[in-house]
Amino acid sequence: MLLKLQQIVVKPGQQMLLQDISWQQLENILEEMGERRAARISYSDGWLEIMVPLPEHEKDKEYIGDLVKILLDKLEIDFEPFGSTTLKNERMRQAVEPDTSFYIQNQAAVIGKNRIDLNIDPPPDLAIEIDITSRTRFDNYAVLGVPELWRYTRKGLEISLLKEGKYIQSESSPNFPDIPIIELVNEYVQQCLTIGRSQAMRNFRNWVKDNL
Repeated sequence: MLLKLQQIVVKPGQQMLLQDISWQQLENILEEMGERRAARISYSDGWLEIMVPLPEHEKDKEYIGDLVKILLDKLEIDFEPFGSTTLKNERMRQAVEPDTSFYIQNQAAVIGKNRIDLNIDPPPDLAIEIDITSRTRFDNYAVLGVPELWRYTRKGLEISLLKEGKYIQSESSPNFPDIPIIELVNEYVQQCLTIGRSQAMRNFRNWVKDNL
């Protein structure tokens, strides 16, 4: 008996794992799910994970994305934000959807594009995962060649840099050299949760103005 996708319910904070999913089946599932959806997918060599994030997951994603945008604007660095776009490469049989992502060094290559095809496009320079209830699948990002991956957990921000095909944890970000990015993200995300996003972002802009 075949089930239709709409018959399957994944509750927030839970995951569903499917095996022996072909690339064409993946494409069909993505088309049926549509772009305006809460679920995130991760696909690797026939294994498909579908995850629905918790509400706090989404809020942290927005907070960190806003902090990154403020820094890039202040530093006058050109960038293209791509949110949770699907990063996929059919030849490598890999696909993943970060919570948010940014093209920085490679921003010129994706200007005007609405979708990313890693068969022809470069990977984002920075991908961000909010990992409250599930583990980030580092293998996907490594195979796809994403050079910098941020993972925000209940313990705070972790930065991983791709070195010779593997991720190595780092205390700093090459996209923001000489900036204490881990300390800043942890502090101002916490401020968002305690005094509210608007005041926290004003405080962060003041820090940026005074220190950069």
